[in-house]
Amino acid sequence: MLERLAEADDPKIREAAQKTLAVDDDLRRKREGAPNEAEGAVPTGPPVLQRTVFDTHNTLQLPGDQVRVEGEDPVLDGTVNRAYNLLGLTFTFFKEVYGRRSIDDANLPLDATVHYRRKYNNALWDGEAMIFGDGDGLVFNDFTFDPAVVAHEMTHGVTQYTAGLVYKGETGALNESISDVFGSLVKQFSRGQNAEEADWLIGAGLFTPLIHGQALRSMRAPGTAFTDDRVWPGGDPQPDHMDKYQEMELDHGGVHINSGIPNHAFYLIATRIGGFAWEKAGQIWYDALTSGEVTANATFRQFAQATVEATKKRFGQGLELEAVLKAWSHVGVNGNNHG
Repeated sequence: MLERLAEADDPKIREAAQKTLAVDDDLRRKREGAPNEAEGAVPTGPPVLQRTVFDTHNTLQLPGDQVRVEGEDPVLDGTVNRAYNLLGLTFTFFKEVYGRRSIDDANLPLDATVHYRRKYNNALWDGEAMIFGDGDGLVFNDFTFDPAVVAHEMTHGVTQYTAGLVYKGETGALNESISDVFGSLVKQFSRGQNAEEADWLIGAGLFTPLIHGQALRSMRAPGTAFTDDRVWPGGDPQPDHMDKYQEMELDHGGVHINSGIPNHAFYLIATRIGGFAWEKAGQIWYDALTSGEVTANATFRQFAQATVEATKKRFGQGLELEAVLKAWSHVGVNGNNHG
């Protein structure tokens, strides 16, 4: 998306995208070199939430000035407070739903930087902390506006400390999809929504009123999140089936595009099972991710097989397994080891 915006006719949009891309590669390389295992033994005591929010004041000086730490009262800056609250929400979700102790399952402190750079059009996990831009005000709003985005970035950390999926091609698209899945589940959890009530949107509210679009991505209907040619010629390019998988050089091999395929599989599973999606569909995804069976170079098919095995182990041969098998088949991925 940013590569397309970097070629926009509007010079202000083009410049903001180009400057965002210029620093993103360095930050992602830092993530690739970050640790992927928790140091020492997993603590046996209770989970410990320790948040720190920093502010670079629209500069590149990471992590920036410390502006709010765990237990402090809200400040006057809404972005700081949103980041602080959403870090806590995501921590609580993983703790209460899956018994996980922070990102690394060993009480890793949660650090986030806000107001990074000027007109920075992104949010990301750099391997150690989360970074949120304010957006350029033309295409994007503040990247803390949607709870799913903050939870998405934290989940990149969870993936780093579990399967360690590489950020390229099909494996990178799986990495992105897992972050979308848990990003959406955190938002649903916070709102008490079941699978039918949820919007299944990632990045809702991030586009400014100048852009024709409701979100960055739709898990319910990949390819329908936005229609604005300025963001992507022809509108949202996400596929919902392997027949439409896109081989490309952009976006680390299409990691944000092809993620629509496993995203849609998860949506189909969650809605077929019904109820709160984090309880069964989400549990299957978490079990697969933490099973030790998903390698750093896992394909969609290999992850699908891991979800099938996780379903059998936890739920047996009933409705849940049928939902998993049918959903992967529906998106053109064979999740059955015997099929």
